Amino acid sequence: MDNKSEIIAAIDIGTTKIVALAGRKTENNRFEILGFGTTSSKGIKRGVVLNIDETVKSIRIALDKVYQSSGIRLNEVFVGIAGQHVRSTKSRSTIKVSSPDSIISQKDIKDLEDLMRQIISEAGEEVLDVIPQSYIVDKETGIENPVGMYGNILQGNYHIILGQMSMVNNIKKCVTISGLKVKTLILEPLASSEAVLSDLEKKSGVVMMDIGGGTTDLAIYKDNKVIHTAVIPIGGNTITNDIQQELGILEKQAEELKINFGSAIQEKSQESTIFSIEGLKGREEKEITLKDLSAIIQARMEEILHTVMFQIESAGIKGNIPGGIVITGGGSLLKNLKQLASFITNNDIRIAYPTEYIEGKFSGDINKPQYSTAIGLIMKGYMYNSQKTEYSIFEKLNEEQKKEPEIIEEEKSKQHKEKENHGNKKFFNIIKKSVNKLLEDEEE
Repeated sequence: MDNKSEIIAAIDIGTTKIVALAGRKTENNRFEILGFGTTSSKGIKRGVVLNIDETVKSIRIALDKVYQSSGIRLNEVFVGIAGQHVRSTKSRSTIKVSSPDSIISQKDIKDLEDLMRQIISEAGEEVLDVIPQSYIVDKETGIENPVGMYGNILQGNYHIILGQMSMVNNIKKCVTISGLKVKTLILEPLASSEAVLSDLEKKSGVVMMDIGGGTTDLAIYKDNKVIHTAVIPIGGNTITNDIQQELGILEKQAEELKINFGSAIQEKSQESTIFSIEGLKGREEKEITLKDLSAIIQARMEEILHTVMFQIESAGIKGNIPGGIVITGGGSLLKNLKQLASFITNNDIRIAYPTEYIEGKFSGDINKPQYSTAIGLIMKGYMYNSQKTEYSIFEKLNEEQKKEPEIIEEEKSKQHKEKENHGNKKFFNIIKKSVNKLLEDEEE
């Protein structure tokens, strides 16, 4: 089956929901979603598994919904990972070019990345991804693709994603117990970016901000490269908890208030809007103004946005973001968030839906910011499979090229032996004729 018709499966294991998808690439470079299942997430907090049994139950419910909706049983899956245990760093590795003729090959690039995976992680950490930034061949810097170039020393600058091994293994364990095989783990902000960012935005410089239930994930691009990633341990659930604590109401009531009436900006006109919240059994109703509700939400959203600005400064592009800030995830639907974000960051803001890349009967159901990560996982999965296929083809060609000189030498040796044998045979025939002639003369 070719890559364009290959079914790709993905699971987004989030704090508030688990999403399972099956999809494939279409002829018009979009992705048809063939199966879709989602359920409330239990046993997960801020990307960390707290209860394996509960998490497995949630995953199985999502898988059953995929099967009921499409008849597809998922097997190998691409799994999204984020959480407060994930961190990123930058590093460089160096190797000597392996080929005798000093031509850099794809194998040298792979060897360089493998070396980086071995040396960068600390005790208890696992390298989740190695993202190339640029290469140096001998002393020539700023090279994007050195394959085919002449050189003796190859260096690579990398953006490295790391996670706590125990946390990563718990995610893998939950997926495995659910009856699935983990194809690979994909950092969730990179998946979300794939679903909502354009190539032009990635080229010019852009910040992708995914506000989930437990965390706010960040990915910053420049010149089509990921130059910075971060996971901020504050999300939509944090806002819900603030409302619950400040107003002294139930979590369910706080969530309903946030979704139905919440605003990221407090306004004086909101004083006249009053909500009556049902009290617990035997207690009086509570009256809450919209202004008070908005004040709680605004305070927490400002904290998130200021943290985002700190991360942008850390990436060194504070005054150079032509693509602005693209916000997705369930938290992006909060009323007046665009205006607040524009005011605090002094950047253009876009609230992003994964509309451009999806089609099929489920496109209406999943064309929402909260499903950007899941759709991005399908897209990244397709890219992963394509790269593996390309590398396999390269390896095969490389092996054939290695065999060619051996075959030529073998053929030469064979020809030489045949020639030698032919010469020996000819010489033997000459001797034989001479002996026969002598015998004939003797008889005469």
